[in-house]
Amino acid sequence: MNTKRWLAIGLAVVVFFSSLVISAIGNVLTKDVEKTSLWESLMSDAMSENILREGLTDKRIVVIEVTGIMVQGTQSYFTSPSYDHQKILSDLDRIIEDTSIKALVIKVDTPGGGVYESAELRDKIKEMKELRDIPIYVVMESMATSGGYYISADADKIFASKESITGSIGVIMSGLNLSGLMEKYGVEDTTVKSGDLKDVGSATRPATEEDIKVLQDLVDDMYERFVDVVADGRNMDRSLVYKLADGRIYDGEQALKVGLIDAIGYYDQAMLDLESTYELENAQIFSYSSSEFPFLNEFMTEMTMLVRSRNMGSIGDINISGINSKQGFMYIYGGY
Repeated sequence: MNTKRWLAIGLAVVVFFSSLVISAIGNVLTKDVEKTSLWESLMSDAMSENILREGLTDKRIVVIEVTGIMVQGTQSYFTSPSYDHQKILSDLDRIIEDTSIKALVIKVDTPGGGVYESAELRDKIKEMKELRDIPIYVVMESMATSGGYYISADADKIFASKESITGSIGVIMSGLNLSGLMEKYGVEDTTVKSGDLKDVGSATRPATEEDIKVLQDLVDDMYERFVDVVADGRNMDRSLVYKLADGRIYDGEQALKVGLIDAIGYYDQAMLDLESTYELENAQIFSYSSSEFPFLNEFMTEMTMLVRSRNMGSIGDINISGINSKQGFMYIYGGY
């Protein structure tokens, strides 16, 4: 390939990426039309708040999103939008300290996640509720199953669309037995252990009856705690919860009929209900940014979306960190 052709290819690449950058900046600035200057857009809000609707600053509604599989991890500029456990916990701490916040809306779109993460987040939500005594509304989007329902159960009101999928109340621990495959290919397990149960759940040997009993006892205990959460949060008799909590999923209409949600509606309907019920019609609505530099955060998000829309793929398509995201004890929909 001659020099001119290489130069042409290089120029085409530069033009392509320049168009992406210009488009991304344009999209971000379009969202920030209420900002007074580009500099303000770039450096605004050291506390990283995104204003969703202008209103009274002493009566504010904050929106938090719980999206993706609920396991420990952080969001990168070069990966798909993911669940950021520590950020959500931090956001809830900020709500505790900010007395201008008069209500919380949690948008949930998750199949669930780790037992630990689900319990920790639910406990933090309850702590915030006890310390601030503000209304909490949950809006279930496409999916709010298992751990997603676990963190929603204590809300003052739960909205879901007819098409939302929820339920899957229960615990699962996925496992594989690869010993036959290992034997076929001559792979030998040489594990040395101090006791028979030291490698309980190992994929390199068949599970014994004792293994299964140990794991089942743990799953049963976690299940009972899940039932407690639903019974307490929904003010529902445990006998009824048991009937609903066989792991099955429900659409929005089914969930409404059995008492797992309170109303059919999307985010806009939930917000209108919240505002009218608690006299917050003129409240400012905002969310916390995932970056200390909101412009940069929005810019990188727009870049990622533009790249994907032009069929270039993404580093985020290879989610190495998510390979083990469904291992261990999980409050997660097993069909996800």
